[in-house]
Amino acid sequence: MCGIAGELGRGTSAEAMIGALTHRGPDGVRVSQVPGATLAHARLSIIDLEGGWQPLSAAGSTVIGNGEIYNYLELARDFQLAGRLGTGSDFEPLLHIYAQEGPAAFDRLRGMYALCLIGNDGRAWLARDPFGIKPLYVLEHDAGLAFASEPRAFFAAGLVAPELDEDAARELLAFNYTLGETTIFRGLRRLAPGEVLEVTDGRIVDARARASLPVGRDSADDEATLLRRLDAVLEDSVRVHQRSDVPYGLFLSGGIDSAAIATLMARLNERPVTAFTCGFDAPGAKDERAQAEKVARALDLDWRETSFGEEDFWRILPQVAWALDDPTADYATLPTYKLAEAARGTLTVVLTGEGGDELFGGYGRYRRALRPAWLGGRAAEPRPGDPAVLARWREAARAPKGLTSLQAAQWGDVATWLPNDLLLKLDRCLMAHGLEGRTPFLDPEVAAFAFPLPDRFKVRGRYGKWLLRKWLEGACPAAEPWARKQGFTVPVEAWIAPRAADIAPRLAMIEAVRRIRPDAQAVFASGEAGQRWPLLFFSLWALIHLEGASPTDALAAVAGRP
Repeated sequence: MCGIAGELGRGTSAEAMIGALTHRGPDGVRVSQVPGATLAHARLSIIDLEGGWQPLSAAGSTVIGNGEIYNYLELARDFQLAGRLGTGSDFEPLLHIYAQEGPAAFDRLRGMYALCLIGNDGRAWLARDPFGIKPLYVLEHDAGLAFASEPRAFFAAGLVAPELDEDAARELLAFNYTLGETTIFRGLRRLAPGEVLEVTDGRIVDARARASLPVGRDSADDEATLLRRLDAVLEDSVRVHQRSDVPYGLFLSGGIDSAAIATLMARLNERPVTAFTCGFDAPGAKDERAQAEKVARALDLDWRETSFGEEDFWRILPQVAWALDDPTADYATLPTYKLAEAARGTLTVVLTGEGGDELFGGYGRYRRALRPAWLGGRAAEPRPGDPAVLARWREAARAPKGLTSLQAAQWGDVATWLPNDLLLKLDRCLMAHGLEGRTPFLDPEVAAFAFPLPDRFKVRGRYGKWLLRKWLEGACPAAEPWARKQGFTVPVEAWIAPRAADIAPRLAMIEAVRRIRPDAQAVFASGEAGQRWPLLFFSLWALIHLEGASPTDALAAVAGRP
């Protein structure tokens, strides 16, 4: 995992852009010019520590990439590249395959990636993985097209000023994330998950997308066969996600998704796998450490716990707001940041359970969507209160025809909040500490198995993720897969409420808050509808990314704390 930046066309800002992304690649920066482009790469060394530096050239083409291509060994074997590879980099096989197949080579990639490839045929390409695990942003300007791993790179290079997109800001406060390709910064957009852009002379000439989910249904109904297939596909995914020349481990919660990943990692590794868990020090807070420890002991993990309390909240909050230049107001960013902080120095690669709920049908809203209205059923969609904002969400979440209602709900989540909330959170909070986050559930082979499953193997009675629970029942009984899920919450209200009266009038002094929520002071003071946390986050974010405040000064301005 790294930071990338570049200019396609006549631009000369790549070096300034990559200078803003060195937190993503602390091991070193390389900048190269090729015909029609300048490419820059800040490296976090994971595979081929000595030879894997980028930009990387072979077979007449050049590539820079952020992320990992997990099937690089299989690609080298299938295309008989032995003896032709100059490095052990996971990105080099792509260059040789492109020389043979052109852009069809992108469809062969199994991994998480955002990349720029300058082809031996003179064409330039930008591509993002189908789930949107890795970010990529683009800006068209007079000199051509600039791209980077984070928005801050464009501002650091003076290519554009950070100007608020008010519609996107309203989406942030309604959903905790923004929708689609439009970012919260006017004029700056992100590639959609799976999008591939062709660029000529600094201008986009073609675009296509690679879908993350298969369309169709599996007619299989033999439980024993499905459990064997599930075991095989998950083990294979975890195996390739462990490919690394640096230490790896996992983040372990009390839920079944991370327990499933832990179970397979324990199976595949001879030495105890290092696992980190975060718990909360607050009265009444839901704390998953006891359940995580039970799983860790059963699997003989090297288990490490860290706690999160009120002091951590006020210390970490402005740092998270800085890291999330493309914002998500999901409070799960806070413990994720703390876990990354704790793991830094011990691990460089971390496997996590993101994607398990979306692919296997874990959310309560999925179960509600399957009930008739007279039993409390309703559509699996948010309730923002603003009809215009809801209409934009429905358009972004629109599923193709022919899916079941459950699949349509899953499709909507994979298209919206998965890339723009959960995966954005994972990327920014880990990259702020020079860590690579990997998501074995979000793998093409896992998706090809899980998404087409009949609904009854996802949701049955009061249980979501039914098949995954059934598998875990045999693979790791200590995970207690049939126990009632206690839910994941961060007790932010308990830490904000004592200071609310002091903070509320300060919010009204911030320009972005006045424009988007002119009633913010009253709403914050009253604690209406759980709006304190998103308003506090947005206020800090606006001061840092729109007004140029440091995280420390932003916190002092909002909360009166040094």
